[in-house]
Amino acid sequence: MSPSDESSGLRAGLRGLTTRGRSFLAAGLTAVACSYLLDQSALLHVGVLLAALPLAAALLLAGTRYRVASGRRLSPHRAVAGQEARVHLRIDNVSRVPTGLLLLEDKVPYVLGPRPRFVLDRVEPRGHHEVSYRVRSDLRGRYPLGPLQLRLADPFGMCELSRSFSASDVLTVVPQVQQLPHVRLSGEWIGQGESRARTLALAGDDDVILREYRPGDDLRRVHWKSTARYGELMVRREEQPQKARAAVLLDTREIGHRGSGPASSFEWAVGCAASVAVHLLQRGYQTRLLTDLGHCVPGPEAGDGNSAADASGLILDALAVVDLSDGAGLSRAEDPLRASGEGLLVAVLGDLDEEQTARLARLRTRTGGAVAFLLDTGTWAGLRMVAPDTGGEEFQARVRQLREAGWTVLPVRAGDSVPELWQAVDRAESPSPYREEAGA
Repeated sequence: MSPSDESSGLRAGLRGLTTRGRSFLAAGLTAVACSYLLDQSALLHVGVLLAALPLAAALLLAGTRYRVASGRRLSPHRAVAGQEARVHLRIDNVSRVPTGLLLLEDKVPYVLGPRPRFVLDRVEPRGHHEVSYRVRSDLRGRYPLGPLQLRLADPFGMCELSRSFSASDVLTVVPQVQQLPHVRLSGEWIGQGESRARTLALAGDDDVILREYRPGDDLRRVHWKSTARYGELMVRREEQPQKARAAVLLDTREIGHRGSGPASSFEWAVGCAASVAVHLLQRGYQTRLLTDLGHCVPGPEAGDGNSAADASGLILDALAVVDLSDGAGLSRAEDPLRASGEGLLVAVLGDLDEEQTARLARLRTRTGGAVAFLLDTGTWAGLRMVAPDTGGEEFQARVRQLREAGWTVLPVRAGDSVPELWQAVDRAESPSPYREEAGA
């Protein structure tokens, strides 16, 4: 270490003096000054001892060169709102000398709780220590954890120096997912079962999907009729098993919701969308989440090969950070719904005006089945009593209009349970013209 390094290390040590260290230094200097004024040599010895102790601690601590590594592990990495998650910290001493007293402090957002602090007395050479703490949030979101701060302290508490690691992690708090009962759905026949078999049986040669011959293709797949027509070898594509599709539409318009915080109609809608999406994925549906802004999760680039667990994780991560939008209508969600083809549509809706209701009614003709959780947001704002038969005239008119268009409408009021509402979803309650045609 060069003299300049020693001076900078001493300055850093002096800046790290604790209140106790500064008090000892001030008392020592005062005693030295008084010894000269009073001509007391014994007082000089006491003053030198008092001043030397914090200076020696600062110099020793500033010259310490520990090599310490840290790691952080989250369990689980994706937590549920209202439930605890555990953060595990590991401190490794990669040097050949033992450490002194170490003070650890991890930086966490206030909403997750107080900052955790730990004291490690000694870490052996090439050894490690593990500590853990718990975090909990009632609010969904993404919260940064870290960086970890390491404080070096001398045994007498005269000096503390802080070192900060650069690594940090993110804890994702997702909305609560409720277990929904298994009910019949009016769109579940799309792409499977008897209807699919009938469709394939009615398909003729003109309905075969073809492509050009590629080296290595099985000659048994050559479609000779098309080969003669186009003048080059054409083969049938491999038949891909069709999968039931579903879309969950979440209305995030700020003008469509009432209330604030976890008890707002918007937070109820987010929890409902999460429960329905996960339930449909577990039932084998290829499910996507849509918002009124037209955002789609998983996106088109994700393809159809995502597993249910991957798709569920993507949807829950998106719902963890979804926020109210300034949109005025649901028109931007119509194009993704049309592009996704026929399937089941589950919409979680706030307040609707006449035009928006009419557009949703027309959209029903492009889906295999449609279920609407229509929120009576006035009950969240305390404008109406929470009772089964209450609701404004406009709200009841929206319910009738959607039902006449073929939607299965579930009126929702503050305090309603998602599983109980889902129990009422049954294809027999909302007869579908598509099902009648399939049985003709």
